[in-house]
Amino acid sequence: MALFINDECIACDACVPECPNDAISEGDPIYVIDPNLCTECVGFFDEPQCVAVCPTDAIHPDPNHQETKEELMEKKKRIHGE
Repeated sequence: MALFINDECIACDACVPECPNDAISEGDPIYVIDPNLCTECVGFFDEPQCVAVCPTDAIHPDPNHQETKEELMEKKKRIHGE
C-alpha cells in the first residue's frame, strides 16, 4: 500500500531526503507522495522512513492504493532495475 500525506503536513521537508524512491515532492501547499513510486521502504528499511521522521504524523497508508509486501517488492525491483 502506498502512503499519502494529509493536511497536517507543515511542509518542513523532513520526509523528502528520506525516500529511497524519490516518491515525495513538493505540492501546493503540502508535500505529495506518488503512489507509483512509493514502496513504503519495503526492500530498504523495516519501516517507512518518511513516517519515522514526520513531526506531525501527517503520513498514513493510502486506502486507494493497497498492495501486498510482495507487490511492493516487485515495484521496488521495477523502479531500481534489480
